[in-house]
Amino acid sequence: MPKKIRLGILGGGGDSLIGILHRVAAQINDNYELVGAVFSSNFEKNKAFAQALNMPLERIYEDFKMFVEEEMKLPESERIRVCAVLTPNYLHHQMALELFEKGFHVICEKPLTTSLEKAKALQKAHKKAGTVFALTHTYTGYPMVRQMREMIKSGALGKIHKVDVVYYQGWVNTVIHDEDKRSSVWRLDPEKAGISSCMGDIGVHAFNMLEYTTGLKVKSVLSDFNFLYQDNTMDLDGTVLIRLGDYAKGVVRASQIATGEENGLAISIYGEKAAFRWEQEKPNFLYLLSDSLPTQVYKPGHTYNSELSLDGTKLPAGHPEGIFDAMANIYKGVAKAVRGQKYNDGEFPTMLDGVRGMNFIEATVASHRGGNVWVDLE
Repeated sequence: MPKKIRLGILGGGGDSLIGILHRVAAQINDNYELVGAVFSSNFEKNKAFAQALNMPLERIYEDFKMFVEEEMKLPESERIRVCAVLTPNYLHHQMALELFEKGFHVICEKPLTTSLEKAKALQKAHKKAGTVFALTHTYTGYPMVRQMREMIKSGALGKIHKVDVVYYQGWVNTVIHDEDKRSSVWRLDPEKAGISSCMGDIGVHAFNMLEYTTGLKVKSVLSDFNFLYQDNTMDLDGTVLIRLGDYAKGVVRASQIATGEENGLAISIYGEKAAFRWEQEKPNFLYLLSDSLPTQVYKPGHTYNSELSLDGTKLPAGHPEGIFDAMANIYKGVAKAVRGQKYNDGEFPTMLDGVRGMNFIEATVASHRGGNVWVDLE
């Protein structure tokens, strides 16, 4: 087996859901060794968290600047090769840019940046660096999402007519109705989160899922947002009509105030011959619908699935796999790319997906602010 890839993590300390998701995912396929980090901007908390993980402290750095400086002093054979950026949105650009300049490979949380302009700057820097970059649209790692993508590519649905993607959560309800609480959450702070909360956090996942599975590109959007309170400048709920072509339309529905909802991402894709339906909370079931035949159910681990789907399946059929496994499949694809091995272009979202996501976020905000008008994507 190839030597493990040295991994560094920026952010994701404490009780961060994203932090544990990345750490576990990096370990699942035995491709990475976590050797250095800046888990927190508070150095004492940073060290305490590292000790809780039983990590040596000599490569637990005080801040990002020290992380880069000290790692660059090491010989290439010892230096961290891949850095995972798990910080709030406003830090992604600065960190990724410097990491590219120093030759690190980067795995970054979404959205890519806080603006399309910064996303394009990162795209340019990444092209110059020639390193591997992955954006963690985690749900693309599910075997049945990958199966859907491959079957659509092979023509299983025929010409696509309609796409309906929904991503409903209810967690913002716990803070939004209290003025003090809503001013203390970074995702509701435009200085840290960017111009959008709901579309920037979960709507962009729905957008990416749509383009990833169908292979189509969204051409224009028309959006309507809900903010709930006058002093809240960040969208909490939104409906976005989309145009994929002259005769292919769709809708993206996203909400952080959908009371009682947990992590309700689901997609339905309707074509001239058949349709697909998949739900993130029931990820092992992919439904193929037809006007003339009984509904078919595809499940992971069976030989009838595509190579891409099977490569992302770790257990025999009938054994549930979940979000840790989905994220692990992205890390696995990055490992192949870093090692120069052959990989499918659907194994991890790229810089282009990040730029497309920022284009979507800005277009939806512009559409709402413009009075619910159609806005073209680049």
